[in-house]
Amino acid sequence: MSNLIKVPTRDQVDAKAQGVFDNLQKQLGTVPNLYAAIGYSSDALTNFLTYSSQAGGNSFTKKEKEAIDIAVSEVNGCSYCLAAHTALGKMAGFTEEETQQLRATTIADARLQAITKLAANITLNRGKVDDQLVQNFFDQGFDEKGLIDLLAAVTAITFTNYAHGLTQVPVDFPAAVALEDLALAA
Repeated sequence: MSNLIKVPTRDQVDAKAQGVFDNLQKQLGTVPNLYAAIGYSSDALTNFLTYSSQAGGNSFTKKEKEAIDIAVSEVNGCSYCLAAHTALGKMAGFTEEETQQLRATTIADARLQAITKLAANITLNRGKVDDQLVQNFFDQGFDEKGLIDLLAAVTAITFTNYAHGLTQVPVDFPAAVALEDLALAA
């Protein structure tokens, strides 16, 4: 599938989106292509950025939130978000190997494994989860608030996964290697 939507320039979006672009430029040094494409709707962009910045934040560390984003992006097959969150995951302290383990939900850390397995299961089964995975999540010290916060985090990354699937804008982060390619190389 080719990209049917072009990445807009600052001048091609409304004043509200231009302000968001300016803030992103100041914070990140760039406006990621996917955020720019979402910026065709300034309401969608501002609402998404507000929601995603808060989704799961009270229950999960920054590193755990990246783990969720990586696991869900793998299930959804989003090359853009895998690339972006692999880079962000490394910035949060994960090694390349750990980001691959998060994608496969095989990371040795029991807490991260419980989080990623449940996040992947929520995504794969559209919220109808394996009860044992919920119990494993609770066994790692999470409660009902954490469960709903996990759902919020899954929902936030799913939006960008779907936005990329719809727009197919060019990935402007270093590509994440496909897990199948890693298995073949081993």
